[in-house]
Amino acid sequence: MNWHTVALADVVPSAWKNGGGTTRELLAWPGSAEWVFRLSVAEVQADGPFSSFVGVQRWFAVLSGAGVRLRLGALAPHEVQVLTPASSPFCFDGALPVDCTLIDGATQDFNLMVRADQARAQMQRVAGKLQTGCAVPRTVAVWTGDAGAALWLGQDCTQVGAHTLAWQALPAGAALEIVAVDALFMEIQPCP
Repeated sequence: MNWHTVALADVVPSAWKNGGGTTRELLAWPGSAEWVFRLSVAEVQADGPFSSFVGVQRWFAVLSGAGVRLRLGALAPHEVQVLTPASSPFCFDGALPVDCTLIDGATQDFNLMVRADQARAQMQRVAGKLQTGCAVPRTVAVWTGDAGAALWLGQDCTQVGAHTLAWQALPAGAALEIVAVDALFMEIQPCP
């Protein structure tokens, strides 16, 4: 099975309407206009609100910079999440009002968004080795940090360079092993 890949450096950034940052869309499936899931990297340069995505499950992970404080909800008591490059990815409802405050300067962040009525997702950090199996068919994706990653499917190994997204649809019964110093692993499964 061949992995699809896209390097961050090959994607042109799009400026946010509020001027607070830029986004590079790495993958929108099945297309940019009507996606079921979307993976992107954002450069956040100023404090400000997140865009609202009603009906969307969002995953957020800080890749670099000191980190962010996310204040969720419009009414007190607010939930505040402090996220750094060492934090686990954070999942939240895309319809929630979210205000982002930078801890100490700009950050680079990874975003996974999934239409909640069509699919479910999981995201986790990989530092070392991760082995996972697919009980049912699903799409898997790996975002690599500075050192890249090795992706094993059975006896086949694919080396993925730094700051690159690799993805593919895996059949039921497939076994995947990821070896990486710093990576993000994502699984997206259609709703039954």
